[in-house]
Amino acid sequence: MLRVKPTSVPSPFPPPFLNYQFDNAYDEMFDSPGVPRSHYQALFRTLLELPAEELRKSQQAADLSFLHQGITFTVYGNEQGTERVFPNDLLPRIIPGQEWQRIEQGLTQRITALNLFLQDIYHEGRILADGVVPRELIYSCRHFRRYMRTTAGLRRVDVIYRRVDDDFIDPLGFRTDSRLGVPGLFNAYRAGNVTMANAAGTGVADDKATYAYVPAIIRYYLDQDPILANVETFVLTDRAQRNHVLAHLEEMVVKAVGESGGYGMLIGPHSTEEQREKFRRLIEAEPRNYIAQPTLALSRGPCFVDGEIGARHIDLRPYILYGENVTLVPGGLTRVALRRGSLVVNSSQGGGSKDTWVLRA
Repeated sequence: MLRVKPTSVPSPFPPPFLNYQFDNAYDEMFDSPGVPRSHYQALFRTLLELPAEELRKSQQAADLSFLHQGITFTVYGNEQGTERVFPNDLLPRIIPGQEWQRIEQGLTQRITALNLFLQDIYHEGRILADGVVPRELIYSCRHFRRYMRTTAGLRRVDVIYRRVDDDFIDPLGFRTDSRLGVPGLFNAYRAGNVTMANAAGTGVADDKATYAYVPAIIRYYLDQDPILANVETFVLTDRAQRNHVLAHLEEMVVKAVGESGGYGMLIGPHSTEEQREKFRRLIEAEPRNYIAQPTLALSRGPCFVDGEIGARHIDLRPYILYGENVTLVPGGLTRVALRRGSLVVNSSQGGGSKDTWVLRA
């Protein structure tokens, strides 16, 4: 078996594994310190044989490819803003002898699901506004409809795939200072001339207090027990639960129920006494605004960072499409805490992302 020394001391192996470190978290690549898991052995062996310069050039090629295709993701205000992945055509021999499920059909499946909204709407030149930015959409006050600017003229838009918070979707109907939304969109929506997916109001499911009730929701609506264990979630409007959390803040992750992107969060084991006291006051003042969960040891995966491969904490965001059928898209988004030892994977807090490959059985 191929082995690396389970310590922060440089291993006897050449780059890019010189400084691979272990802790008590589950490691996606190694079954035990220095012993790759069976499905990772070919990859590990390949990476050992791959010159560091080839890895660096592959990363540069990926960056250049994404720049030309316009599919980078920028986090404004964050110096590390551009996320990077390795397309499989840049490293075709990364897993020799293995086949993985293709994810391209996931895009087609998403369009198919959105097309269900058009069953009762058909006209020549219809279009889905997927990948269209707000400035490309215009609004007709006369017809209460949305149109997209194209080189061939205006084309009517029937379905908009929405990723903007409710408050920002239309500066005429909601926040007047919004530069993310589309003026007049909500009038077209109320008139039934455009469909939004996700619909206005579905953000209620993003309230993090919902976490605590997921097992009960499954049992009530499906008459089944949950297959996956739910993360224990403390609702801080409950006095007993609130007192328990306040007595164990150094062990808890506290989250603001309406925030996202890693904002409004305290990670107890990595916090200072001053930070814990700040959150104690916030919780006592407005307990409805916060939930708490025990700190989980996120698993780790190998990441190419600063010219070498090191362990970074990760989580997985799968994608499920609900249309005529429920479809689980192969692969997903693996979010990465790029800072060594960090548990914060959000891109707005300096996190990154990487490909998720699902091997064929």
